[in-house]
Amino acid sequence: MKTIKLKDGITIPRLGMGSWFIGDNPNTRKDEIDAFRYGIERGMTLIDTAEMYGGGRSESLIGEAIAPFDRESIYLISKVLPNNAGKRNINDSCERSLKRLNTDYLDCYLLHWRGGVPLEETIESMVRLVDSGKIKSFGVSNFDTDDMEELFTIDNGELSVMNQVLYHLGSRGVEYSLLPLMKQHNTAMMAYCPLAQGGSLRARLLTSEAVRFVAQQKNADPFQILLAFAIRDEAVIAIPKASSVAHVKSNFDAMNIELTKRDIELLSEDFMPPVDKMPLDMQ
Repeated sequence: MKTIKLKDGITIPRLGMGSWFIGDNPNTRKDEIDAFRYGIERGMTLIDTAEMYGGGRSESLIGEAIAPFDRESIYLISKVLPNNAGKRNINDSCERSLKRLNTDYLDCYLLHWRGGVPLEETIESMVRLVDSGKIKSFGVSNFDTDDMEELFTIDNGELSVMNQVLYHLGSRGVEYSLLPLMKQHNTAMMAYCPLAQGGSLRARLLTSEAVRFVAQQKNADPFQILLAFAIRDEAVIAIPKASSVAHVKSNFDAMNIELTKRDIELLSEDFMPPVDKMPLDMQ
């Protein structure tokens, strides 16, 4: 299992399981729970969720999925909505997430995206949650370079252990300035939608001659090449959605794929790295 040591000294897997749109359909609930349990049993013990996902249904499903396991073996992340990220609401939001997840602490609590609450107030509130034992660490999500620069200048902002952003082969803008800045501050980058969400972009990724050629050379499928690309950098964590055992197994096997410099060059011919600053993608 590929791992990363966060700035707070905790070592976690660099390949975890995401839960966007998980828990919404009662007919697939068993398959989704089985998928999480399969992943955990194979060391994919990093699980990401959010109070927004399904209005809490994702958190509730994950709470059920992790119940048979030693809680300390799981690295559990949830995210607070921007309108709940101030001193008036964050404690109650955290408590509701804990209740749905059937746990008494989160390993990491993220601000889902920036909103109207001053960043200083959110970080101050996060620190209080750490002091209370309800969370062990905190971070942010969907923060661009200027957001991170601001975060690092405020009191305790440097304690943020990660920033969760959209990142995959077809969306590489973060490579220009955001990822280098985060490396400078020893802050991990967590890639959501590392296989792309769908639509024409995903179709273009999966039909790319470069992707298909590299996949053939590695005896892999295109999805596995996309995931191997996302975690090729040791500072990056990826959280593809865990919706079935077959998907989780495919994701797990992608960890064994080592892309060469030539592989990256071929992929970059179809999907070029950024040559200047680009707006942060969020979908």
